[in-house]
Amino acid sequence: MGLVGSLQVVVLVALTSTATGLDIPLEVEQPPTIITYTSGPMVALPFDNKITIRCEARGNPPPEYRWTKDGEDFVPPYVTTDYPDGTFVLHNKGLIAFKGKYRCYASNKLGTAMTEEIELRVPSMPKFPKEFNFPVVVKEGEPIILECNPPEGMAPRQIYWMSSDLEHIEQDERVSMSTDGNLYFSNALQNDSRQDYCCFAHFFKIRTIVQKADMAVVVKSLKPGNESADAGNATQAPPARIPSMLLPSGVQTEKVLLRGENLQLECIPQGYPTPTVKWMKMGDKLPLRTQMNNFGKLLFISSIHESDGGKYMCKAQNSAGEVVHYFNVIVDDPPKWETEPPHSQLTVIGTDVHIKCSVSGKPLPDITWRRNGDVIIDDPGSNKQVFDDTLVLLNARAQDSAVYQCEASNPHGSILANINIMVMNMAPRILTRDFQEYAVVQGEDIVMNCSVFSSPPPNISWAKDETLEIVKAERFLAVDGDLKILSAEKNDRGKYLCVASNTEGNSSITAVLDVKDSTKIVYAPQDLQIISGTTAQLMCQAEVDKSLLGAFEVVWRKDGEEIPLSSEENSRYFMDDGMLQIMSVNLSDQGRYTCIARTILDEDNATALLTVLDVPDAPKNVEILELKSQRNVCLSWVPGSDHNSSVTEFIVEYEESQWEPGRWKELKKVAGNQETAEVALQGHLNYQFRVYAVNVVGPGPPSEPTERYKTPPAAPDKNPENIRIRGHLPHQLDISWEPLLPIEHNAPGLEYKVSYRKLGVEDVWKEHLVQRHSFVVSNTSTFIPFEIKIQSRNSHGWGPDPKVATGYSGEDVPTAAPRDIAVEVINTTLLRVSWTPAPPATVRGHLGGYVVHWLRKRSWLEPNRILDDRKMLFFPGKRTLAIVPGLEPFSEYILTVNVLNKKGNGPNSDPVTFNTPEGAPDPVPILTASNAQKDSILLVWAPPLKTNGILTGYLLQHHLVNETTLEAVVSQETNITGADTTQWQLRGLEEGSLYRFHLRACTRAGCGPPLAQESRTPVTAASKGVLRSNFLTQGWFIGTMCAVALLTLVALMACFVRRNQGGKYAVKERENLHSDAESQGMKDDTFCEFSDSEEKPLKGGSLRSLPGDEALGDSVSRGSLDDYGNVGREFNEDGSFIGEYSGFTHRGSVSEPSAPRPVKA
Repeated sequence: MGLVGSLQVVVLVALTSTATGLDIPLEVEQPPTIITYTSGPMVALPFDNKITIRCEARGNPPPEYRWTKDGEDFVPPYVTTDYPDGTFVLHNKGLIAFKGKYRCYASNKLGTAMTEEIELRVPSMPKFPKEFNFPVVVKEGEPIILECNPPEGMAPRQIYWMSSDLEHIEQDERVSMSTDGNLYFSNALQNDSRQDYCCFAHFFKIRTIVQKADMAVVVKSLKPGNESADAGNATQAPPARIPSMLLPSGVQTEKVLLRGENLQLECIPQGYPTPTVKWMKMGDKLPLRTQMNNFGKLLFISSIHESDGGKYMCKAQNSAGEVVHYFNVIVDDPPKWETEPPHSQLTVIGTDVHIKCSVSGKPLPDITWRRNGDVIIDDPGSNKQVFDDTLVLLNARAQDSAVYQCEASNPHGSILANINIMVMNMAPRILTRDFQEYAVVQGEDIVMNCSVFSSPPPNISWAKDETLEIVKAERFLAVDGDLKILSAEKNDRGKYLCVASNTEGNSSITAVLDVKDSTKIVYAPQDLQIISGTTAQLMCQAEVDKSLLGAFEVVWRKDGEEIPLSSEENSRYFMDDGMLQIMSVNLSDQGRYTCIARTILDEDNATALLTVLDVPDAPKNVEILELKSQRNVCLSWVPGSDHNSSVTEFIVEYEESQWEPGRWKELKKVAGNQETAEVALQGHLNYQFRVYAVNVVGPGPPSEPTERYKTPPAAPDKNPENIRIRGHLPHQLDISWEPLLPIEHNAPGLEYKVSYRKLGVEDVWKEHLVQRHSFVVSNTSTFIPFEIKIQSRNSHGWGPDPKVATGYSGEDVPTAAPRDIAVEVINTTLLRVSWTPAPPATVRGHLGGYVVHWLRKRSWLEPNRILDDRKMLFFPGKRTLAIVPGLEPFSEYILTVNVLNKKGNGPNSDPVTFNTPEGAPDPVPILTASNAQKDSILLVWAPPLKTNGILTGYLLQHHLVNETTLEAVVSQETNITGADTTQWQLRGLEEGSLYRFHLRACTRAGCGPPLAQESRTPVTAASKGVLRSNFLTQGWFIGTMCAVALLTLVALMACFVRRNQGGKYAVKERENLHSDAESQGMKDDTFCEFSDSEEKPLKGGSLRSLPGDEALGDSVSRGSLDDYGNVGREFNEDGSFIGEYSGFTHRGSVSEPSAPRPVKA
């Protein structure tokens, strides 16, 4: 009790149940409540195998069931186990015996509930009775009624009047069928006579049509004097007849309908001439919904309501008079609840219970009260009193607990309500499980349940269990006894106590709440454009509370529908670590993709748009429209879908059936924003066209081909192109051209007219007609210019005027050589050659260029040895000067020049003999330093491989090197005059020092490049001892050595930094400073520059080579020399020495010698 007292301090909200409704948990004992049953009426169709009549109720204890049929007890023949106990099944066989009205009763020890009546209708199979129909005989002008009297059956039913040949009987204002199925004739005419009037009834639900026996009608005509006669004799018009009603009979008809039904009022008159029918509503206008059917004889109003009631009148009139009929329309209502059925009630002992049964209907329903299915008899001494529509239980006791029924009925139906009345006093019973666990994600709402049953209603309060802290009311709400927490926070987790109490006692339970982290997508899918046929990848990654990982999943939806993810091979959808992969994307995959990361508590989602790019669809409706002529047409089309990628162009293709049937070729391209194309066509062809579109994805499929379009024949539109004029033989002119394509013939019989004449000599054209695309003119002079024309012609005329082409007859080898050959030796390896060109007439063809041949006859180092070293260079084009490289120094040469055309070389010029001067020798191949003494070193070398002249001796330079700075401190030169000397003892050197040696070989032209070597003189043992005894004991020596060590360390660091910066040895830098950069250009047509003296190097350095491949560069003509015979390869057209040599392995590289430079000490 102390706990209860403390709870009263922390009450948030007190909840009190009202007596207006009752929803008792099934754990509590209670009377039966009908929860479902079959609502009538039920109709058993012939093809139904069985009829199931259901009745299900709940209660505690579970209810038992019984049935009544037409007010009598009924035991179902077969109770199914597929449904609850109250349901039974009737099988089709013998179903007619079960026709009637059923009621279900569900009972337990606390009461009995019952259902409304359930009517089972079992219609019989419809059929017309067997009968003999006597002929209907009438006079012309009299009315006729053919009765159908269709059998009853399952609605809806449709009536037809037809002949025995199944032809419909024509209906109009005179002849019409009523809603009862009879056929009415307002007046008879002779052509109404026939033997086969048939009535058919069609029952749609049972798929059955029945037919009545044929009926015969005989219409007798009238003789003059109003005497009847058989048909076929002379007749006269019937007399006029005043209208009267065939349907309905009498003067007035009462029509009662229910609200919402359709109103049909029908007036079918007789009379001659045929009367017309008019309708009106007495005292009011006809409703706007009114329809006039059956030629004005049927008034129809759908879904009538109370305002449609009243008096209606139909009037039928003709020239003889009129007749009227009145309809009194009454609109009724079946019983219905004014608001809702009365509710069950739970109340305490000693109170008055009021059960109100508020119903409406027209006429006003009668109310019957029952208790547990038995009618309540009005007894003044009983505590059950009935006041109009209310049943009152005065000073209710526990034994008044029962199921009460209120049933309201009028002629149009009935309604029934079961009301459970429970009278008791009971302490609170909490139905929610104790220590129920709840989980919610942070920021979401949570409801913790506390379902209580008691009488009287309980007060319910919530509090924190452990600390009994008062929960702030802003986020904590009590809803029907449950505690709702808005926007849950982490500190809301813990235990909560629900306490329910009333006058009979109290009860409590504990609820446990856990607040978890929310699920959040941290990497959302991005909008994506993808080409059809490729793989699309959509990434989705989320963060989730660790305790919810077991129930965490990621699902994908496309346009709101979940994507089925399967591991089957034929599946196109795969998901791995949050990534959705769609294989072989197609247009159906386009849409909005939503990633949903969810747990059992919450979810987060993100959406991306997937756009699929594909080739455009084929254009449609390609049409042909002629323009100015039949050979100029305009094509139009309707573009197909571009599939999210704009069309860049449309391509028009054609196919013709004469030359290449079935092969489509491109005719024209137009921009992607155009939908038409104007095209010019060839003549005498049978075309068809198609169009396809192109976008960035690629070309789409073509459209359907157009119908064939035939163009008329015409003269050729063009002449042959690419006319080639050549002379394969010296006295011959070969003419060829590119023929017209077959589709360019424009008509049959294509041929070519070849016209030619000598240029500037003849005025008259010589002409020949040929069908091939070449022609040969023989017996011409060698290399004579001609004018040529080629013109097309077919059976419809000539092509346009042809253009004139110029060419030459065949070439022959030149007959003369260049004259006045002059040679100027530039240096030891370079030569300038000049000449006077051969006369043009002797070239006898197109000048190809000149070929310079030279032969090295001997080297003056070995004058008695005859050489045969032949080389040549080709110089294309018209020129008189050439530079020849690659000569050997100190040699004798013979040189000739000849002219070249496409037929070959002309004769050689007179030979010219010249000598190249001596040059500086090559470097010595090897230099070694050996036998080093304290003041001398022995140098040994080998002579140069090429002396390039007479060797006169060697120049030896030696340098004392500072080992700290690596610079030369002292330098000296020694001239060694003996050409055969290969070693030299160098004396006077300092002991223990580093020396660098440079050795050059020399000729009269100068000294060649040096070869370097380094060596050190040794320190003897005696010198080491003296130094040790004299200095080691001196203090100043020790200080000096420390300073030297420090300076050496600084120098080494400076050297290291300098090396890292790409520095060079100082000696090398000094040598570079000593090199002579003086050079002089050549004043001729060569682009290279040469030294004017062998003592001076070429500009740009001491050694430079220009390999043939590199030296050719862009300045060398790349035209083929195959037409000029075997003269080598390709050479510079400007006459420079850059070129290739016949027979050279290294393709004519040029070395520039460098003269020696003395170094003075």
